[in-house]
Amino acid sequence: MNEADPREPETGRAATGGPSVVRPYGDMTGDGMVQISFTLPVGHDKRAEGAALQLAAKMGLAPALLVHARAMGPDHTFFVVYGSVTHLVELDKVQVVERDFPLLSAKEVNTAIRKALRRPLVVVGACIGTDAHTVGIDAILNIKGFAGEKGLEYYSEIKVVNLGAQVLVPELVERAQEEKADAVLVSQVVTQRDAHIHNTTQMSAAFREAYPAGQVPLLIAGGPRFEEGTAAALGVDKIFGKGTTPGEVASYLVHVLGDPGRGRRQQGSTGERMSA
Repeated sequence: MNEADPREPETGRAATGGPSVVRPYGDMTGDGMVQISFTLPVGHDKRAEGAALQLAAKMGLAPALLVHARAMGPDHTFFVVYGSVTHLVELDKVQVVERDFPLLSAKEVNTAIRKALRRPLVVVGACIGTDAHTVGIDAILNIKGFAGEKGLEYYSEIKVVNLGAQVLVPELVERAQEEKADAVLVSQVVTQRDAHIHNTTQMSAAFREAYPAGQVPLLIAGGPRFEEGTAAALGVDKIFGKGTTPGEVASYLVHVLGDPGRGRRQQGSTGERMSA
């Protein structure tokens, strides 16, 4: 197979029966066409448009077509470029994080908590730092929920304490201690300069410092820009990305905290939960 020709038919089959190697699709199968957008810190003129095409060429788009350019103030220009790439996608090498716990109904979650804990499961949630976007945390915690599912407030065996937006990490730790939280949910939507990463690592470090070993609550972070599989690096137990529903979070809580065979957890150096 000649990888330089984006129109050459695919060969090889993936484990699912489809092709193991694919290319982007634009006007016809295998043409490698993609569309990208970006902003350059230059005013909108012919030179700026030439700079955009130069960048597209360095990114491997050949040929590249500038389909949109618009001034964003006097010193910035927004571009949309359409072009063909020769890069391949090898599906057999794609790595995904599969859900390792069953999805339960609200009734099953409540029953599991009653049997395992014999008391309500306490969840404290907040948007930390300067993040004022409560849509994500409210979608999981508030009774109105998200995507047709009721939020955690709907569950009779879950006590929810929603602290809202712009909560300082020391305040979150103190409230979690007061409420004797089993789990702490942190939502991060603002991601400029990796604020979501810095805030989350700061939060996890503060909880490890404030709690004795083996008694740290379950730490969960969620937001649209978190990458799957980064929980260990951030020092938390679980990362939830965009599209997460309240039922998924409730099922995970039961999976980790509601199983009496698992016992209390403590946070290890890898960010995973270990038997105490």
